[in-house]
Amino acid sequence: MNDRDVIGVLNDLIETSKDGEYGFAKSAERVDAPALKETLQRRAADCARGAAELQTLVVRFGGKPEEGGSAAGALHRGWVSIKEALTPGSGDHAVLAECERGEDTALAAYRKALKEELPAEVRQVLERQMQGVQANHDQIKALRDSTPA
Repeated sequence: MNDRDVIGVLNDLIETSKDGEYGFAKSAERVDAPALKETLQRRAADCARGAAELQTLVVRFGGKPEEGGSAAGALHRGWVSIKEALTPGSGDHAVLAECERGEDTALAAYRKALKEELPAEVRQVLERQMQGVQANHDQIKALRDSTPA
């Protein structure tokens, strides 16, 4: 895989991470439970750190790192906003379900990226980050399952 292809893979994951950062931050604004707000804010910060790490790799490979989220993420955010407006008071459970869906998308993006023939240093970072995404997913799922609908 040439450097340009590696940069493309990394930039796709930067967009995914930025989508997660935005999604978790917005979700933190929408939940009522203070502990849940804090958890979602931490997840947003984790996504921001992950994106920054990927941006550093893009620069190391001679590319220009993405700065924002994806078009698909923007569409999802728009849909979530519309859905929320149509179902006011849907509660923390619904917000967590959307967060879990976002983490499903992130996991799929990392799995796709890791199917590529990546340089060892990039693969190592992506594998570690994917473990973090999986942990986020599992935590959000457990919170959703324990939150009344």
